[in-house]
Amino acid sequence: MITMDDIVREGHPVLREKANEVPLPPSTDDQNTLEKMLEYLKNSQDDEIAEKYNLRPGVGLAAPQIGLSKRMIAVHFIDFHNKEYSYGLFNPKIVSHSVEKTYLSSGEGCLSVDREVPGIVPRYNRITVKATDLEGKEVKLRLKGFASIVFQHEIDHLNGVMFYDHIDKDDPFTVPENAVVADPS
Repeated sequence: MITMDDIVREGHPVLREKANEVPLPPSTDDQNTLEKMLEYLKNSQDDEIAEKYNLRPGVGLAAPQIGLSKRMIAVHFIDFHNKEYSYGLFNPKIVSHSVEKTYLSSGEGCLSVDREVPGIVPRYNRITVKATDLEGKEVKLRLKGFASIVFQHEIDHLNGVMFYDHIDKDDPFTVPENAVVADPS
């Protein structure tokens, strides 16, 4: 079981590396690791389990965050329209995106960052992601709003990018041009 002790924090060099592609079909080890990453997210959202094991709640986790330079992400959340997203993905790639931007008015957080980083993190409002899922199937996901933000945050980790790299240093609360807020309306 993955716990907060397994999650590397900002400053760890793996968080700034471009992660390696996972050979497909994935090894049993990679498969098990990705399943455990997804399990962490589910456990972290269960109040009882989270309290028992001192887990910070998360909606996404990338392999570099547990010290592995591999292109694997897990996401588990229900969006503002009550749609569930629960995926373990190998080699996810954004294949297209909108011009329109989006952001969370509350900003973003990260399991690898133990501090508040105030500011607007501009993201694409719509993206299309291609990846291989835990069953070994090729998937193509069209994502919008909050879901799009979560996936971009995790895929950034695979490229050595932290969410706060996107915040305007001079004016952290600048609303991006052509942007809609992703918060529930």
